[in-house]
Amino acid sequence: MKEKNLIIDKSYAFALEIMALTKLIREKREYDLASQLWRAGTSIGANVEEAQAAQSRADFRSKMAIAAKEARESHYWLRLTRDGQVLDSDSVTPLIEDIEAIKRILTSIVKSSGN
Repeated sequence: MKEKNLIIDKSYAFALEIMALTKLIREKREYDLASQLWRAGTSIGANVEEAQAAQSRADFRSKMAIAAKEARESHYWLRLTRDGQVLDSDSVTPLIEDIEAIKRILTSIVKSSGN
């Protein structure tokens, strides 16, 4: 049986939540915002998955660093969605809390994976 991996699970669950949220953003006709958030929010998990098949420690660290950057970008778009009142705070705040946790985990992984 495969061992659970917190960042894989969290980034995948986050991507599913982003998919649902961007549908709501598109209903508000904020297509550019929805597209930016979709790309950044789903890219986190894609990079985490790629890192699992890294060819070296440096490759692993690079993929995780990219995931961390995408997490920061997702955080930015979520804050714009909330603060620009595209969606109500109750819809966005739980995802902001999730992305803050994901950012912390990814930062820790990148730092601990060294050069």
